[in-house]
This record gives sequence, structure tokens and C-alpha cells, in this order.
Amino acid sequence: MITLTENIQELEDGFSAVRYEGDDLFDKFLSDGGASSDAEVAAFLRNNIAGVSDLTLNTAAFGCSTVSAQNAVGESLFGRNFDWQECNALVVVSKPASGYASISTVNTDFIRTAYSGFNSLPDKAKALVSLYAPLDGMNEKGLCAAVLMIQDSDTINQSTGKDGLTTTTALRLILNKAATVKEALELLEGYDMHASFGYMVHFAIADSGGNSVIVEYIDNEMTVTQTNVATNFYIAEGEKQGIGSSQSHERYEILENTLSQNPTMSMTDMRDALDSVSKDNFNEYESTEWSIVYNQSTGEAVYYHRENYQNGYLFAIE
Repeated sequence: MITLTENIQELEDGFSAVRYEGDDLFDKFLSDGGASSDAEVAAFLRNNIAGVSDLTLNTAAFGCSTVSAQNAVGESLFGRNFDWQECNALVVVSKPASGYASISTVNTDFIRTAYSGFNSLPDKAKALVSLYAPLDGMNEKGLCAAVLMIQDSDTINQSTGKDGLTTTTALRLILNKAATVKEALELLEGYDMHASFGYMVHFAIADSGGNSVIVEYIDNEMTVTQTNVATNFYIAEGEKQGIGSSQSHERYEILENTLSQNPTMSMTDMRDALDSVSKDNFNEYESTEWSIVYNQSTGEAVYYHRENYQNGYLFAIE
């Protein structure tokens, strides 16, 4: 088990972890009206965190896979691959003053400062900023959520007069405030969604009761589909269904076949399923930068870095 402090601990090159306790400012972010762009999120952080200046959030296209299952004793598991070029991953265990404790993962290459860079910030500031840029996570109630790209020229830019959320702040909202899929959906419906940098995305959300859905925004309308697998194409029925990368369909079929052949899956089985759709199987320049197996019933998460599936890092929300 990895023991974390407020000082960032480098576990290996490109993979670090930290613990954040205290006010994460997210309630203030919401009461201020949220944000309709990553630039507005960055402005909020610059204005509210001492020592943070010239901060920008720069998201790039990435591929991913998620899968939900249960083990032989009925515990819910959630697996996630993050596929991108070589990057710096930061695991953040958060104990906010208001909201649920959680563990989440950030690609810190998406967080930049104009002059001295993200690495020049104090560790506590790095951790706090990173809470606004999660790409996946699990909270103390066993609710898991992840964002996945869809290869499509369309985007999400709702405009109904509600307060706004961006891709990653929507994930933070879910982790901080939702205990179940139902609660997560109700929260999302209360805000206008704005996709970061114009990229089309969907959200995989699963709770400890075994409920697992994909949330998509088609023509700026929120749709919800029950499914245990997601990759990088539209799941919802309709004219968009299936649009996305061809390889994402192959990964989806592999995971679907794995689930059909394995009514229950252990943590090791889930790891092997993620390995089966990691990028080294497809002869592409990208790598699977991290794979995670979350046990939603115990609050534990095992991370595998850069497709080294023989070396797992065990974390716990506590």
C-alpha cells in the first residue's frame, strides 16, 4: 500500500502521487457559476490560489477503454486504460473539507504555466490545481467516473442558461458530490456542458451497486446508455452510433468478449482484460500510460504504469 503525504512522491519516471487535505475551493467554483471553458477554469485557479500565475489547461486528444464487472463475492470493479503519448501522470488522493474523499488521475502535461512551468509550483498548489483536471477517479462511496474521447468533428457546447462545467470539472463534480450513478446524472443535468478545447467526449460512470452507464452529448442533448464497456465511439442508438476510430471498435469487441466469457472477474482478471486492449497490441506510436483496477467496494485502486502489468501500485481512499 502506498502511503501518501502532501509532498509529491515520485514512484517512477513519469508517475507520481500526492495527498491533498482541506478546502479544495470547489464549492466556491460552483457558487461562482462554474466555467464554460478551460480558460475560465484556469482564471479561477489563478485568482484563488496563491502563487499560481499564467496557468493554462491544454487538453489533447487521447484514446481510452473502460470496463465494469463484479467479482465472485459481489464486489464491483471498474477498469480504465489511458492511451496517449508518453506523459507525466499524477495520482491525487483528496480529502476535501466539503465533499467525498476520492482518488483521481491527472496528466500534468495538460497543466502549464507560461514562465517557470507546472513543476515550479509548491506541491500543495500542484495537488490543488490537479483536482480540477482529473481524467478518471473513484470516490469513497465507490462511484467511478472516467472521460473518454470520441473521434468526431462535433463538440459539446450547451447553452440553456445554466451554470457551466468543462470536461474535467464535471468529473470533479461527480467525484465530490455523487454516491450513485443516479445522483451523478442528476448533477450533470443541472449544468451546461462544454467540451474542453472542442473535443468530443463521453463519460463512463459506474457505482458500487453494479450500475454502469455511458453519458454522451449528441447535438448538445445529454443521453444515457447502460453498458459495461466503453472505448472511443458513440454508444447511444441513433445516427451517431458507431462513429469513432476503427481501433476503438476492436478494443470494444475484445472487452465485450472477455465479459461474455467471464461472468465474474477478479482484480487480476480485470488487469489482464486491460492488458489485452493496451496499445502495445496494436503497433501504434501511442502507449497505455496508465491502467487502473478500482475495487469500488473496498476503496482500493491498483495502478499499472506504461503497460508494466507485473508491477502494480496499490492505493486506498482512507
